[in-house]
Amino acid sequence: MTLASVADRLSGRHVLLTGVTGFVGEALLHLLLAEVPGVRVSLLVRPKGSTSGASRTAALLGKPIFAAVVEAAGGVEALMAERVAVLEGDLADLPPLPGDLDAVVHCAGDVSFDPPVDEGFRTNVLGTRDLIGRIRETGLDLHYVHISTAYVAGRRRGSIPEGPVDHDVDLEAELAWGLAQRRQIEHQSRSAFVLERERRKAEKAHSRAGLLTAAGATEAARKDWVKRELVRVGTERARSLGWTDCYTFTKALGERVVEAHAATARVSIVRPSIIESALVTPHPGWIEGFKMAEPLILAYGRGELPEFPAAADTIVDIVPVDHVVAAIVAVLAHPPEAGAPAYFHVSSGDRNPLTFRRLYDNVRAYFDEHPFIAGDRGAARLPDWRFPGAQSVERLLSTSERAHKVADYLVGRTPRSDRARDLARKLDQQGRRLEFLRRYLDLYHEYAQAELRFSDAHTLALHESLSAEDRRRFAFDTAVVDWEHYLREVHCPAVTAPVRRMDEARRKRRSSGAGISRLAALAPQPPAGEGVAAFFDMDGTLLSSNVIETYLWLRLREQSGSERLTELGRVAARLPGLVRAERRERSAFLRSVYREYAGASLAELEAVADAHLTDHVLARLSPDAVRRIREHRAAGHHTVLITGAIRPLTRPLEPLFDHIEAAELAVDDRGVCTGYLASSPLVGESRAAWMRQYAARHGLDLGSSYGYADSHSDLPLLEAVGRPVAVRPDVPLYRHARTNRWTIVDWASSTSSTRTLNPAGGLT
Repeated sequence: MTLASVADRLSGRHVLLTGVTGFVGEALLHLLLAEVPGVRVSLLVRPKGSTSGASRTAALLGKPIFAAVVEAAGGVEALMAERVAVLEGDLADLPPLPGDLDAVVHCAGDVSFDPPVDEGFRTNVLGTRDLIGRIRETGLDLHYVHISTAYVAGRRRGSIPEGPVDHDVDLEAELAWGLAQRRQIEHQSRSAFVLERERRKAEKAHSRAGLLTAAGATEAARKDWVKRELVRVGTERARSLGWTDCYTFTKALGERVVEAHAATARVSIVRPSIIESALVTPHPGWIEGFKMAEPLILAYGRGELPEFPAAADTIVDIVPVDHVVAAIVAVLAHPPEAGAPAYFHVSSGDRNPLTFRRLYDNVRAYFDEHPFIAGDRGAARLPDWRFPGAQSVERLLSTSERAHKVADYLVGRTPRSDRARDLARKLDQQGRRLEFLRRYLDLYHEYAQAELRFSDAHTLALHESLSAEDRRRFAFDTAVVDWEHYLREVHCPAVTAPVRRMDEARRKRRSSGAGISRLAALAPQPPAGEGVAAFFDMDGTLLSSNVIETYLWLRLREQSGSERLTELGRVAARLPGLVRAERRERSAFLRSVYREYAGASLAELEAVADAHLTDHVLARLSPDAVRRIREHRAAGHHTVLITGAIRPLTRPLEPLFDHIEAAELAVDDRGVCTGYLASSPLVGESRAAWMRQYAARHGLDLGSSYGYADSHSDLPLLEAVGRPVAVRPDVPLYRHARTNRWTIVDWASSTSSTRTLNPAGGLT
């Protein structure tokens, strides 16, 4: 008797697929179109922004793996007209289903191991229920194929059969709880306890920039806390009931929804284990995005994964994606009877186990032969895994995290310098690595400790029931996978290829910029245009000076030798307190320094500035800064100096700027300084407020304007403009600029005191 082939069984059938823009769904669509020519498919695809589901599908079919199918059909449009229909919508907004369906394959779902708990329930449980509701509305006797995960077994041990998971969890109670968590946690995030904690941290970090900046940081921290808490409560609830995480928990509850439907319908449940790149089809190593193992493989190859919390003999159950979709197609072609749901594990651990030790040995062998190149240091040094156990790995990571925290604290308080910025950059890199390790070790700890063997007897029986030709075209016997070949010659080359291309591009960029500082020497030439301004800070940006230095320079000139020593000693004694004040609040620091001018004649200060200060300023003024100002003026831009320095100190810079906004010393009716300011100094957020008012008064477009500053206290100034530039920034500003991809420049000070300012704003 001749067996009916899979293609014959599915010929003329109309199948609805969900999740086709995902990894498994895309591979399944490719296999159906390539190997089952008589099948018609409808795809549930949601619009994305202004892009319709049909346009997204056309783009999907334009990918290289579909090239042969598209060419045979005469183009994407012809293929879609003949075999591929699009149902616009998603699980949250399901339209009615076509009335002539024969089967539904549900691949869509939240595949993140740590989704926010409400999203996990909404997608994996409620989305499944809504889809089944639409299926019931059709009244059709169709075959429903549900793609789940083998890890719905949770924290069980030993052999796991292909059947229902034994548990008595109240589905409705857990669904109601999960969907309610966002509202509850949002409410909790606004409690005094959470807000006070986050506000204190934000004000400690951002007080110099201003309280509104700290308030913005507080709100951002609150939202981050909500995200973390939604993940944490989902994970804890899952583990309290015997699952590894929210993903496996909600997938297991989704199966309960499916099993209720199976009482009167034809239902198959397919449970893959850890899905990785293709062994053969559509081509060896085909993979879309990073899955479970890729981040760990790449981190190991870069020498950044010193250990892993698994036992050497623990099985890591990997299955190639082409085996998974081949099994799904075979299951689709062999529907069970109504009321008798069929379960299929697509896994490798029971008959072809891959242990973590074998995985490590093969990945290491691959990188020994094909190492990543770590810059000028040559090949990345590979860690030697000894599998010391989860507790030892946790101690190592915790110790590294504590050391990083101490180093970060110290660097954040180091005086600004190229070395400080370089240390901050390296610490940030190390911090990202530690965050990566913490995330993935926490995430995969349960899987690394899982002692599960998924029986695939039903799946093997299905495979053996196929004809020899179908076993070749739809191969899913994982016992034939040669792990050494797969890991060394297929998987690792595939997942490292895009990283190697990026590394090569970076090396070319560095080589083409040989001899140029890592920080760009000059920001891009500003475009010409009216309504554009360039706002400059002074101390630390245009010139290497500060308010204490300039105060001493002015006051010491009018004092005798002994008076100078006395004054220097007095200021030195106050210096620690002044530094602490400057770190807490810039305006209080400035007021404290300017109290020292009490009793000085403003006219005499101005005379000293005119007679002697120009050389002092020019000796510290950056030629790059002057050049940049001249570029702005040549482009027709409005140049503005905005500083907390007192007015007399800015007089040598007047030829450079259209306007100078500086601190004004208050004087009595004799012209003697009182030690107070005429108005509050422009620092932090007050600078941004002044800039907005000034721009409105002069018709300037801040979104097209430039800002130049060096300190984290100037963050509001830089955020007020569309083109911010950080100039030799302190560590907090340097980090903010890198995170937001701002331009960073390194303007060195002039060492010559023989230059003068010409009326055009240049140095001569």
